[in-house]
Amino acid sequence: MHDALPDAALAPHTARSASGPAAHGNDQIKAMLRHFGLRTSLIRLKVIDTLLQAHHEGARIGVRGVHGRLDCEQLSLSFLSVREVLKRLSQERLLTLHRDKTFSVAPEVLDYLGADRLNA
Repeated sequence: MHDALPDAALAPHTARSASGPAAHGNDQIKAMLRHFGLRTSLIRLKVIDTLLQAHHEGARIGVRGVHGRLDCEQLSLSFLSVREVLKRLSQERLLTLHRDKTFSVAPEVLDYLGADRLNA
């Protein structure tokens, strides 16, 4: 499986701007997950945060891209765990799975988080 982003896109993304997804904080993402009827977990928080960062960059990423970014943050999450979380979040319609097997955050989630301000 190939991702839409080049290898350079897998670089660490630890320095996020105040207007980026990190500004939402885990509490807002936790509230969003509860709003949509899902329990929170560290891996779900990190996956959603990673996809929000990709949204901020104007990109969509696949399983390998998400796993690579999380690996760069030194989180020891297996590829299979990341894939299963992405699959579950897309089944719950929190993520959109595109034909090229990349993911993006669903518009309803962006609306809930007020993520439209990310691109301002």
